Order: sequence, then structure tokens, then C-alpha cells
Amino acid sequence: MELTDLTIVQQAALIGAGEVSARQLVSAHVERSERLQPLLNAFVVIDRDQALLRAEMIDRRKHRALPLTGIPIAIKDLIDQRGLPTTAGSSFYNAVPAKTAPVLRRLEEAGAVIIGRTVLHEFAFGFSSENPWTGPVRNPWDLELSTGGSSGGSAAAVAARMASGAVGTDTGGSVRVPAAVCGVTGLKVTYGRIPLEGVVPLAPTLDTVGPLARTVSDTALLYNVMASISGGAPGSLLMPGPVELSGLRVGVPRPWVDRPLDPLIKKAFGSLIDYLVEKGVVVVDVDEPMLQPSEMIVFSSYPEIARVHATWFPARHHEYGADVQERLREALLLTVEEATRGQLWRRELQQRMVSIFEDVDVLVTPTVAAARKTIGNDEVVVGSETEFYRTSFSAFTSLVNQAGNPALSLPLAIEGNPPPSVQLIGPHYGENRLLEIGITMEADGFAGYQSPPL
Repeated sequence: MELTDLTIVQQAALIGAGEVSARQLVSAHVERSERLQPLLNAFVVIDRDQALLRAEMIDRRKHRALPLTGIPIAIKDLIDQRGLPTTAGSSFYNAVPAKTAPVLRRLEEAGAVIIGRTVLHEFAFGFSSENPWTGPVRNPWDLELSTGGSSGGSAAAVAARMASGAVGTDTGGSVRVPAAVCGVTGLKVTYGRIPLEGVVPLAPTLDTVGPLARTVSDTALLYNVMASISGGAPGSLLMPGPVELSGLRVGVPRPWVDRPLDPLIKKAFGSLIDYLVEKGVVVVDVDEPMLQPSEMIVFSSYPEIARVHATWFPARHHEYGADVQERLREALLLTVEEATRGQLWRRELQQRMVSIFEDVDVLVTPTVAAARKTIGNDEVVVGSETEFYRTSFSAFTSLVNQAGNPALSLPLAIEGNPPPSVQLIGPHYGENRLLEIGITMEADGFAGYQSPPL
């Protein structure tokens, strides 16, 4: 078994025991990244020299007690890293920050080594990562397929074992969608749980930063560091583990999940319900009309996005890619009345979600309605029909951002190309409960990472 095949937890144990050096681990991932980059286009830059220098420094100082000592991490090129350009996937945005974003500082203080910056959908405003300026990110499961977005490079790097873990952002599903489409785990955190300072905004009251990894335990480790759960004390992380699921109340939002689904995803979601029932979970239907996609998501989010780009777009609209340019024009046409309706709707949704979680512990849905989008083709097949890919990719994710709740996407141990994923949604600050359930599903062999055919 290669070092790149190991989980973060396994890699950290080897480094902690002195059996592997940080340089060995980082070098293995950098070399794999450089070999696969021409196929996948996951990275904007692989920072070989600085990554190896940092790994050597870690080895000299023998900081083996830190939770992420020597662990190679990839970063979405939307998050500031001192001395390296942040492009946000744009043709013209090219800021070289004077300081590193707090979320990345937390990772580095925990011993992580940032090995590169990953490709994203332009300005994080989309779900395909088919970036006109860098070229599309290609899916490790099928090079003709999209990785989803906007954190497509981060998901591809993790799925292909180019990095042990990665950091992305999620405003409408941009961690969970690519995680599902690439067959890895992704966590969308409660709004405000991880600092946004040093992150190029898309919609500031919806943006979140979150981890991607191959296992739920690895995702939990990254989350605990990024959210500074332990206050930063080395070795003091309170890690979630498997739990007894019997008696848990899980809600199935029927108006939401009964929409058309890819047959494999539909079958997998049915298997999830069967698994939960077998574990003694109380599965209840949640009949809430607000839990389904709505044009109000656009009314709520687009005015914020338009404000972010107000200083650039009028004079530089021709420097945006076609799809982002079109959506920004739509955003600028929204009326004050529509924006007000969107905000009132969002407030009501948030109140309804609080009420829902007084009756259930977790909600479950598929993560995406369909996972196979061919690069260059904006239509996806959903059962016997086709629909616009953004509709399928965001069907179960964008609403969660509007509510501000945490959600975990994880792949099931079911054969697929990619394997089907499901989404667990929790109450505000319920991340650890979601992670515990996901870890239990993996321990039972019902969920888990499968290696793509690279």
C-alpha cells in the first residue's frame, strides 16, 4: 500500500510514531499530483518547493504531537495564502495577499502542509468547475465528466489521492456537490462556524468554508481544526466516533425527495432508509412545503452576489466567462421588491427549520439528483428525462445554505461511476452529530470511499 492510499488518521499515526517523515508523505503526494495534473487539471499551482521546505522544517522540529503533522492539504484558489496569488478562478482578479486566511493558519498551526491551490468555477459562481480561463477540472471516475463545483479541483484532488484532504467553500452546495460527484466526503458547516476572513466572497451571508476528505473520520479531524473546536491545543481534539443509532429520529422531507432522481441515486436512497430502519432508527416523513427548491433562492442570494461584483462587472463584464456573465446580468435585473421577498422567505425558512429539528434529530436526502454531467454539455439525464445540470446538482443543497444549517455529504458503499452519495442535515451547530452518524455508517460498511480507476 502506498502512502497516498492511507487516510489522514492513518498517516498521522505513522508520523506520530516516527515511522514516516513529513517529507516522505508530502513528497509522495506532490509527485502523484504532478503525475495526474495533466489528466485532471485539479490544481492552479502545485507548490512543490514550499511544501517540501515546510515538511522538512516540521521534521527538524519534531512536532509530532500536532493533529495534522505533515498532512498534505489542497486549498481552493478562493482563500488567501500569504505570498501566492488568489485568482478566484477569474481572468482578472489576481490579488497577492499579505497574510494567510485564519482558517488556513489554523490548519498550518495544527501541522498541515499546503501543497497547492485548486481550480474552481469562476468566482465560485457555478456547479461545473468548467472554468474558461484554466480549463475544466476532470472527474477521476471518468475524464469526460464534470467534477461538479464550485470546489471541483479540491474534490478531484482528494478523490484521486493527490492530497489527503482539501478545503473548499459552500454557498449553495459547492463543497457537497463536488464531493458527491467525485465520491468523497464533504461538510457544509453552520453559517459562521468557520471564519470567512481572507475568503473572496460570493454571497457573504451564505458563504461557508468546509473540508473535503476520503473518510468521515478524516473530515471530522479537519473540521475540528478548522473550527478550532479545542481552542488550538495540540493533541486535545475531541473527535467524534461511532454511536448507537437506535432511537434516533430521522426525517425524510417527502415533498423534496420525491422529485425525479437518477435510478442509481433513487435506489441508493431507498437503501439508506432500509439501513436506518434496521438500525432501530425512527424514520418519519416531514411534510413541510418550504423544503423544496424555489425561485426565492435566487431572490435571496442574487442581490448579494450583484453587490460583490458591482465595482467590477460594469466595466469588465467582457472579462467574465459566458455563464457567470449571464447570471450576473440576471442578478442586476432583480428588483428591490423581489430581493425583499427573498429575505422574508429566507427568514421564514430558518424559523421552519428550527421547528423541524424540535421533532427530528437529522434530515436525510440524496446529495444530488444526478451525478453524471459530461463536460461541455449542460443537460443531464435524470431517469427518463433530461434537465439543466444546475437544477439537478443543486436540488438538495442550496436550500440548506439559505437556512444556515450544517450538512454532510458522504458516498455509500454501492458500486457506481461515481458511487451514489447521501446528505445528512442537522440543526445549527450539529456538525458532530452528523459526523458521528457518518462514522457509524462507515464502520458498518454501508458508506465509504471507493478508489476511482486511475
